[in-house]
Amino acid sequence: MKPFPLPVTGPGSQPPGDEDLRVLAFPRDVDAFAMPAVPGGAGAEALAAARAALARFHAAFSAWTPGNGSDAPRLDLAGLAPAALKVVDEVLGEGEVAIQVGGAERYRIQESVFAGVWRVCALDADGRLAADWLEASQVPGAALQAAGRAAQPRLADVEFPAGVMNAPALVAEIGQQVARRSRGDPAHVVNLTLFPLSPDDHRVLERALPVGPVAMISRGFGNCRVTSTLARDVWRVQYFNSMNTIILDTIEVVDVPEVALAADEDLADSRERLAELIAWMGEPS
Repeated sequence: MKPFPLPVTGPGSQPPGDEDLRVLAFPRDVDAFAMPAVPGGAGAEALAAARAALARFHAAFSAWTPGNGSDAPRLDLAGLAPAALKVVDEVLGEGEVAIQVGGAERYRIQESVFAGVWRVCALDADGRLAADWLEASQVPGAALQAAGRAAQPRLADVEFPAGVMNAPALVAEIGQQVARRSRGDPAHVVNLTLFPLSPDDHRVLERALPVGPVAMISRGFGNCRVTSTLARDVWRVQYFNSMNTIILDTIEVVDVPEVALAADEDLADSRERLAELIAWMGEPS
């Protein structure tokens, strides 16, 4: 009977000497929520206008239930005076997730410090601001709609050169999942990290799944990048460590990857914190 290869630990289990134990550095600081600061130079009129706008948004946010089919609450910011808009900018801050949408529809989207509360800026063909709004949602509707409109109901046709290894099986598997899935089905995840892939394999996958118009990045201890493809409901999800080395590379067949969604608990927490912010903005200085 072969010995079971369990690692041995404890006194005497390690080689003698003063060798340094080399481990990857772990981040010492973890971001925690802090109530944003109101600009010190903000006038009373600008502060009142910003507070009133956020209160209207919060009322719609409080009446909305994620996933019930109703439109996500939005607040058009185009009508705010520049001074009031500056206050809104300052108190919302920037959260961990940023989204870019290219192609025929162009958007620049930034999550605020309140998870699931997004600043959505629509751009015209010259890159100028065409529309500007605040939205509460698991993921902004503009990004999902752009990804859906650009996608086809099947993978692109590809040829398999002599150097391919696993690409034919992967393309067949993903194509079958796209053909048979319905909206709301659980995610089908293909972990490319587990497969030996040749350069030809990678090229075939890139041709079968051309990059779509939506790119998301979430910053934390490392980065997570989520990219739409031109195949319906197929996303590329890649995780990077703090040194920007890829540690997990996946293809997900799903409405939208879970990692890109603000959780219901986050939305509920943001609703409470936003109410606290609005109350705090109304306190006498």
